[in-house]
Amino acid sequence: MNRRTVLKSAYAQFLFLMSGADHDQMDRMRSYITTMVAGWDVEQVKSVVGETLHDIVDPLVFAEAAELISDHKLCGRDVVIVSASGEEIVGPIARALGATHAMATRMVVEDGKYTGDIAFYCYGDAKAEAIRALAAREDYALEHCYAYSDSITDVPMLETVGHPTVVNPDRTLRKEAAARGWQMRSFSKPVSLRDRLPAAPSGAAVATSFAVGVSALAAGALTYTLLRRFAF
Repeated sequence: MNRRTVLKSAYAQFLFLMSGADHDQMDRMRSYITTMVAGWDVEQVKSVVGETLHDIVDPLVFAEAAELISDHKLCGRDVVIVSASGEEIVGPIARALGATHAMATRMVVEDGKYTGDIAFYCYGDAKAEAIRALAAREDYALEHCYAYSDSITDVPMLETVGHPTVVNPDRTLRKEAAARGWQMRSFSKPVSLRDRLPAAPSGAAVATSFAVGVSALAAGALTYTLLRRFAF
């Protein structure tokens, strides 16, 4: 196999792992991919990810999550996808969901190429700090904002907003939510996201955003397989 095919296979494996791998497994796979893309042109990697999403992996999102995003947008709230996954993956998903912003793990880029190092790991406390920084830039009142997550590692994020909600929580997060009196929701209807994804890029990717107002921030994890560890 050529290098492009090997990289596409690695991203496909990473995306499949997101349906149920634990944090350590995801960390190992993320480190593997970060090392693999060292020296690669950023736009080439984005193209590989786009092809993977279209040709190999069928991204799924809960129908209830998509409806909730629509409801927030109808209320004039911004929707923000927040994820520990790489921005090259999170970006297309966020655009497909109609998100206003996306925050994700970023790799170091020099002269348009990845160096193999991590510039920002969007996880745990760092994820919460990124949300606070975005809120300051966009003038969001966090006490009026909403956050959704399925993982105990997102407690710092949930604590930053006035309306935290846990969705299909793991056992530890369920216990924490009950102790704090946080709302709990259950989602169960996965639907394909593929039809909403942008066409697989053939050249330089064009970034787009969907501005829908500035009254609130929505962040949290509402997903099934590909999106299980994403946050909005």
